[in-house]
Amino acid sequence: MLLPRSYINISFFQPPAFLLIGIPGLEAAHGWISIPFSSMYAVALTGNCLILLAITRTPSLHQPMYYFLSMLALTDVSLTLSTLPTTLAVLWFDHQSIGFNTCLVQMFFLHTFSVVESSVLLAMSFDRFLAISNPLRYAAILTNNVIIRIGIVIVTRATVSIFPVPFLLKRLNFCPNKTLLSHSFCFHPDVMRRACDDITINILYGLYVVASTASIDSLLIALSYALILRTVLGLASPRERVRALNTCVSHILAVLVFYIPAIGMSIIHRFGKHLSPIVHVLVAYVYLLVPPVLNPIIYSVKSKPIREAMLKTDINISFFHPPVFLLIGIPGHEAAHGWISIPFSSMYTVALTGNCLILLAIRRTPSLHQPMYYFLSMLALTDVGLTLSTLPTTLGVLWFDHRLISFNACLVQMFFLHSFSVVESSVLLAMSFDRFVAISNPLRYAAILTNNVIIRIGLAIVTRAIVSLFPVPFLLKRLNFCPDKTLLSHSFCFHADVMRRACADITINILYGLYVVLSTGGIDSLLIVLSYTLILHTVLGLASPRERIRALNTCVSHILAVFVFFIPVITMSMIHRFGRHLPPIVHSLVAYVYLVVPPVLNPIIYSVKSKPIREAMLRVLRGKVWS
Repeated sequence: MLLPRSYINISFFQPPAFLLIGIPGLEAAHGWISIPFSSMYAVALTGNCLILLAITRTPSLHQPMYYFLSMLALTDVSLTLSTLPTTLAVLWFDHQSIGFNTCLVQMFFLHTFSVVESSVLLAMSFDRFLAISNPLRYAAILTNNVIIRIGIVIVTRATVSIFPVPFLLKRLNFCPNKTLLSHSFCFHPDVMRRACDDITINILYGLYVVASTASIDSLLIALSYALILRTVLGLASPRERVRALNTCVSHILAVLVFYIPAIGMSIIHRFGKHLSPIVHVLVAYVYLLVPPVLNPIIYSVKSKPIREAMLKTDINISFFHPPVFLLIGIPGHEAAHGWISIPFSSMYTVALTGNCLILLAIRRTPSLHQPMYYFLSMLALTDVGLTLSTLPTTLGVLWFDHRLISFNACLVQMFFLHSFSVVESSVLLAMSFDRFVAISNPLRYAAILTNNVIIRIGLAIVTRAIVSLFPVPFLLKRLNFCPDKTLLSHSFCFHADVMRRACADITINILYGLYVVLSTGGIDSLLIVLSYTLILHTVLGLASPRERIRALNTCVSHILAVFVFFIPVITMSMIHRFGRHLPPIVHSLVAYVYLVVPPVLNPIIYSVKSKPIREAMLRVLRGKVWS
C-alpha cells in the first residue's frame, strides 16, 4: 500500500554536520593566511576590551556618549567571538566539520550581534542629535535608567528578530550531497541554499529582518544627521559648527565601516552569483571582521578622551611590580624543611618515574597502541608536566632555603601550573568519552576513535588550556602590587595567592578565575558524570551479570583517577573561598595534595588495576635491569 505523499515528506533529511571552507582555492596556504586573520582577531579583541576597560575605569567617561560606545565595543567583542572558533579551526587545524545544531546556534549569534550593532549605531546617532540640538537637557534626557532601557530594547529586538530563523531552517529538507558551506562560519543565506526544499518563506523572512532592522536603522541614522546638520547650520559661530560636527566624525566613520560592507555583501549575495567563490568569502570576512578591528582605531584616533583613557589603561600596567616574590615551604615548620624534603623528594621521584614508565610501556608495546592507552599516555605526560612545573621551586625551598622567585618567572610558572591542571581535567573527560564509546558501541570503537581523531582531541585539549589561561598573566601584570606584600603562601606561584598580593581592584581577576574554573573543571566534571550515567544505562541493559561486571571493571581505573584529581580540586577551591580563617598550613597541605598526589597515584592506580599496563611496565623494568 502506498503512503500519501504528504506523509512521506515528514521524514526529511537534515545533515548531521556541514563542512566549512576557508579561502577557496588557497587551502594549501591556510597556515600563512591564518597569520593576518589571527592578527585581526587579536586587534579586534584587544582594542575593544581596552575601550571597555578605559570607560569602566575613567569616571569622566561615565556619560551617555561613552556608555553607547561601550555597547558598541561589547557587541564587536561578541561578533568577533562568534566567528573566531570555526574560522581559526579551519585555518589552523583544517577542522571543517560543524554539527547541524551547532551551525544554527553560531548563525543565530552571528546575525543577532549584527542586528545589535546596527541598533547601537542608531542609538549613538540619537545620542549625537540630542547632544547637539538640546545640549542643556542632554544629561536629563539620557539618564542611566534610559540608557539601560535602550540597551535592553536593542538586545530584545535583535533576539526576537533572529529567534525564528533557526526554526525556519530546521523545518527544511536538506540535500545529502550539499553539505559544503561557502564560508568558515554559518551564514543564513549560505545554509538556506543547501536545502532541497522551497525556501520562499526563509527568503521572505530574511528580507523582512534586513528591512525591519538595518534598513530602518540606516534611514533613521540618515534622518538624525539631516536634523543634526540643520541644527549645526543654525549656529551663529563657524567655530561652534566645526566643533559640533567634530563630535560626530567618529560615529559617521563607524556607520560607514559597518553599512558599506553590509550593503556590498547583500548586493553580491543577491546579484553576484556569477562571481568567483573567493569574492563572496572575502566580502563576508570584511563585513564581519573589519568593523570590530577598525572601530577601536577610529575612536582612539578621533576621540581625545578615549585615547587618553586607553593610554592610561596601558600606562597603569607599568606601575609597581615587585622584582621578586618570597616563597614559603611548610609554614611554622621551617626548621624541619630538611626532613620534610624527604617525603616530597620521594613523591616527586615516584611521580616522574611512574609516569615515564607508563609512557615507555605504551610506546614499546604494540598491543597497547589503542585509543584507551593513547589517552592514558596523555594523562601520564600531563602528570609529568604538572610535576615539573612545581618541582624546581618546591625542592629549592626545602633543600636550599632558596625562596626568591622573580615576578615574571612567577607568572610563567603559574601559567604552566594551571595550564597542565586544565589539560588534566580535559584528558580525564576525553577518557570518559573513550569508555562510553568502548562500552556503548564496541564494534565501531576503533572506527570512531582513529589516530587522527585522537590527535585532534589532543590538539583541542592543549589549545583549550592555552586559550583559557593565556589572559591570566596579563590580567595580573595590569595590577598595582603592594611593596610590603611579597610573601606568598606556597612554594610555587598559585593564581589565587599572587592575585591577593595586589593593592588594586581584583574583581576582574576573580571573575575570570571563576570563569576558567567553571568553563573547564566545572563543565568537565558534569560531562564526566553524564558519561558515566550513560555508561551505567548501557551496562544495566546487558543481559549477562558477568558482562556487566566486565564492562564496569574497564572503568575502575579511570573513576579512581577522576576522584584523585577532582576531590582535591573541589576541596582546595572551597578552602580558598570559605576557609580563610584556617591556619596557613592547611592551605599549603591541600595545595600540595592537589598538585603532587594525582601524578603520584595515577601510575599506581593504572599499574594495579590494568593488567596490560602492569605487564608492559614490568617488561620495561626488566629490559632496563638486564641492559
